Amino acid sequence: MSTPAQPVDARSTDPIGFAVPSSVPTHWYNLNADLPEPVPPHLHPGTHEPLTPPDLAPLFPMALIEQEVTTERYVEIPQTVREIYSMWRPSPLIRAHRLERVLGTRARIYYKYEGVSPVGSHKPNTAVAQAYYNAIEGTTRLTTETGAGQWGASLAMACSLLGLTCEVWQVRASYDAKPYRRFQMEAYGSVCHSSPSDLTEAGRAILAEHPDTTGSLGMAISEAVEVAVKDPGAHYSLGSVLNHVMLHQSVIGQEVLVQLAEAGERQADIAFGCAGGGSNLAGLSFPLIGQNLRDGTTTRVVACEPAACPSLTQGEYRYDHGDVAGLTPLLKMHTLGKDFVPPAIHAGGLRYHGMSPMVSHAVNLGLIQAVAVEQDDAFAAGVIFARAEGIVPAPESTHAVAEAIAYARTAADGEVVLIGLSGNGVLDLPSYAAYV
Repeated sequence: MSTPAQPVDARSTDPIGFAVPSSVPTHWYNLNADLPEPVPPHLHPGTHEPLTPPDLAPLFPMALIEQEVTTERYVEIPQTVREIYSMWRPSPLIRAHRLERVLGTRARIYYKYEGVSPVGSHKPNTAVAQAYYNAIEGTTRLTTETGAGQWGASLAMACSLLGLTCEVWQVRASYDAKPYRRFQMEAYGSVCHSSPSDLTEAGRAILAEHPDTTGSLGMAISEAVEVAVKDPGAHYSLGSVLNHVMLHQSVIGQEVLVQLAEAGERQADIAFGCAGGGSNLAGLSFPLIGQNLRDGTTTRVVACEPAACPSLTQGEYRYDHGDVAGLTPLLKMHTLGKDFVPPAIHAGGLRYHGMSPMVSHAVNLGLIQAVAVEQDDAFAAGVIFARAEGIVPAPESTHAVAEAIAYARTAADGEVVLIGLSGNGVLDLPSYAAYV
């Protein structure tokens, strides 16, 4: 068994005196250090030249800008961030014995459960880090977008813990259909708007052309970015896609490597993660891919995206804007086009027109394969999982569950199947009710 892909210290304390378990990673892992070819750089939207740190300064604190471009294998996690992580990290890696029996599989199925975080998903892994770096730089306000609401709730929580205010633009379809996420954000002291809104130039322009639009993440991003750049005390925060977000989520896969070894497994033979913007998938898989590249393990990684928003399986791999208004940098990614508006009926998140440049690059290099999952198949798998394991998966996670179940039914004896269970579906039960 190879050594864990992260440094581990002894039990430590932060300046306030909180004890942090030694099993909480001390560093984030950066796949950029091990890739055979570098990730294509982000480009300035005006000049189409590679971005420089000053280009990003109106949006992000310098620490995050440095993390966006670093090729160092490990980046130290600040002690304050580790102390907050220890509220729910390490998250459990659970052997799905009951699901195995239901399926009659000869495989050993494990799931990495991120639903134990305070907001019920993996999103706080980066929300806390981003809020921390903004706070120490003197930022007092963060703006962001959210789809189903897990990211907005996570950043709202992080801001409440670190003394910032937060303003969220939520895709109209989810704002109307999922009020509980908005209530959660408001409980943490944040403000949530339906997007597109009449509060921004971008929102007003979209509404003038498409007054009945159900919204998209690209529209919401335009609004959040516009507000941030006009306020010298504000920065913008993104819950997926960018390199520093992939970096922060690597705590998931690093823990998996340690936990699989503790369970007596040499490696996961195949890992399934849901894929929308890429953060959950990257967090689960990048440390495993790094181990493949460095140590010769052979874990297969499968990105499971919704058929309603199939950027990896049907999008083009090219430079595109991250938002509708074209305010963001140009990113080399698998994209359906910045003007793509997904069907409002899709119950989960995973509705972004593009995919993380790092995930897209890994797919392009053949390090990750991608499949598209129909919504009904995803919910059917979520029900099977809930009735076997007792956890109602987030609708996003059910895409990975569906592919894992299909694979496990015919898996070879003794294969190790890993599922990234990115969150729970407690606040998404109306979607399950509609399906059932």
